[in-house]
Amino acid sequence: MQYHHTGVVTDQKQPEEVYVEATKVWVTNPEDHPYRIEFLRFEPDTPVESPVKDHCHIAYTVDDLEAAFKGKNIVLGPFDALDGLRVVFIEENGAVIEYMQFSEGRTEIS
Repeated sequence: MQYHHTGVVTDQKQPEEVYVEATKVWVTNPEDHPYRIEFLRFEPDTPVESPVKDHCHIAYTVDDLEAAFKGKNIVLGPFDALDGLRVVFIEENGAVIEYMQFSEGRTEIS
């Protein structure tokens, strides 16, 4: 597991947001932020519910997504966030955690 970013929920439009159709959320690229912050702005009709929609999260890259969330409390996913990026959100000890698995030779979002 390797730290990737911290996700912060906002209701303010951010520069260079990208739309994720699967979850109806606008996100920024944490690679563009000096502290690896990803802003998430959910559409009113998003299928995403609390705690993901209402709390910040921490994200880690993993080599085996299935193994990472086995036996965990899944709150969203797994799903393909982008081409070559599969994610799942879990809740553990009150914290929201995102596990990310890159494929197709990708190691980052951009």
